[in-house]
Amino acid sequence: MSDMTSTADAPRSPGRPRSLRADEAIIEATLDLLAEGSTIEALSIEAIASRAGVGKATIYRRWAGKDALLLDALRRLKGILPQPEGHSLRDDLILLVGAIGKNVDPRASKIMPCLVPEVNRSPDHFRLYQNIISPRRQLMREVLRRGISEGLLRPDIDIEVTMALLTGPMLIQRVLQWNPELDEQTLPEQVVDAVLAGILTR
Repeated sequence: MSDMTSTADAPRSPGRPRSLRADEAIIEATLDLLAEGSTIEALSIEAIASRAGVGKATIYRRWAGKDALLLDALRRLKGILPQPEGHSLRDDLILLVGAIGKNVDPRASKIMPCLVPEVNRSPDHFRLYQNIISPRRQLMREVLRRGISEGLLRPDIDIEVTMALLTGPMLIQRVLQWNPELDEQTLPEQVVDAVLAGILTR
C-alpha cells in the first residue's frame, strides 16, 4: 500500500480542464468570419463567441485578447513550417520557396490578400503579421547561412535581399495571380535556380 497513491491524493491542475473542442471551434469561427469578409478591426470577441457557440469568458480563459487569438488562427491558416532536411541547399530552398503563399485551407485565398491593406494601415497588425512570418523567414535565413558556411554560396551575398528575391515571385504569383502563364508547380524550382545562378561560388 505504501507505494500506491490514491486518485484523491494526486495533484490536480487548478481550474477546469481546457476543452480542445472549444479551442477548435473558436479558431474555426475566427477564420470563417475573416473569410466571409470581416476586417480585423471589425472582428469582435462577441462575434467569434457567437459563431463558435461559446461564451466570451471561454475565449478570454484561453487567449489574452483578440490579437493573441488572431495570431493562433492565422498561424493555423499558414500551416506547419516546412522542415528542410539539410542534405541539399537547392532542395531545401525549393521546399521553403514552394511553401510561400501555399495554403491547404481554401479560406486562405480569401483572407490573406485582405490582410495586406490592414497590415499597412496599422502598426499593431504589422507586428501581428511579422510574428507569423518571422519564423519562416528565419528558417530560410538559416539555410542560406549554412550554404555560406559550407562554401556553396558566396560569402558576400546580402542574405536579406536574397530572401526577398526568393520570396517575391511566389507571393506575387500566388496572392495576386500576376501571370496566369506561369506554372505554379515548377515556379519554385525555376525561382531557386535563377537566384542560385547569381550567388553560388564559382
